[in-house]
Amino acid sequence: MDTELIDKLVMKKETKIIFLIMDGLGGLPEVPEGLTELETARTPNLDALAARSICGLLDPVGYGITPGSGPAHFALFGYDPLKTSVGRGLLSAAGINFPLSDKDIYARVNFATIDADGLVTDRRAGRIDTETNRRVCEKLKAGIDLGGEAEFFMEPEKEHRALLVLRGDDLSDKISDSDPEQPGKAPFAPRPLDKSAEKTAGLVAKLLDKARRILSDEEKANMILLRGFARREKIRSLGERFGLRALAIAEYPMYQGISRLLGMDIHPPTGSLKGQTEALAKEYGNYDFFFIHVKYTDSRGEDGDFKAKTAVIEEVDSLLPSILDLKPDVLVVTGDHSTPAVMASHSWHPVPVLLASPLARPDRVSRFGERDCIYGGLSRIPMMHLMGIALAHAGRLSKFGA
Repeated sequence: MDTELIDKLVMKKETKIIFLIMDGLGGLPEVPEGLTELETARTPNLDALAARSICGLLDPVGYGITPGSGPAHFALFGYDPLKTSVGRGLLSAAGINFPLSDKDIYARVNFATIDADGLVTDRRAGRIDTETNRRVCEKLKAGIDLGGEAEFFMEPEKEHRALLVLRGDDLSDKISDSDPEQPGKAPFAPRPLDKSAEKTAGLVAKLLDKARRILSDEEKANMILLRGFARREKIRSLGERFGLRALAIAEYPMYQGISRLLGMDIHPPTGSLKGQTEALAKEYGNYDFFFIHVKYTDSRGEDGDFKAKTAVIEEVDSLLPSILDLKPDVLVVTGDHSTPAVMASHSWHPVPVLLASPLARPDRVSRFGERDCIYGGLSRIPMMHLMGIALAHAGRLSKFGA
């Protein structure tokens, strides 16, 4: 079923929906017959909530497909991830509220560490702090001149992430990534994916060569990796599609970028999970849809740190009562994708989900975990249908047909 049918059934209602999203929530056991991070975590509040909710599993894009964070989040919010394919660079640009132009090409930057042979040893440069990121961005801006062929911008995002912008005439985003996405390999040379991108690929190659020389004296951030080349795109907002006044409470710029592209208001970063829940309570009367994004479940999974990812889940569980005190009409708890610590990367595994609502039909799941949710009443469904189910439980969809 196409998600756009939902748009035609939307009706106005004064009900509240909260999406609590633990990025990279799904996991795997460390040892055979062991437990996942979610199953290992002490989660009395999530378990009690699951027992009176309807649960299941979500596939972000499709069976066996490992998703990036962008398509996975669009699917969460009811957009077909295959039709709404937005380059990572645009998400970074929107995330820092960069002034967008039709002449721009955007790319996501990872500061990285390479060895003397030019091989990547750390794709995240030891997760350098944001202040170091700013300093290195300024160093690149001062040292790189593209000879008038295009304007060049390098803007810090957070930690090891930054935004590259090329602005000029006859530029194309049809360029392959330079990020090999694993250590032990040299960064790829940017390739034009069609003839119109030959000029732009040449500019990017020149820029990467200059960046490597300029950063050669840096201990950690001595190279940049680029991915997700993109242009500006217009996407119908949550307000236009579903009539929702939406607020994003997200700490990381990229997720603020996704939210901004979908017409959500952006709450300033709070610096902590507790601060995010306090912001929710403070703003609860001003909006009817809330997106709370928890990043560190994903970060710790990518670091391969099983224990730290488990601890983040436990912290979220400890804050759940303050969210439930608001008595939302619908509370969804899930992730955008799986990031098992044993893989230290995103994976294709489906993501556990619970939906709590007075109108939910409870199932027999009594614990919030991957194996338990297999038996939930939602079954295993495409993630892009979650928003329609949430809207229905919030009384925001009319009947289809006579």
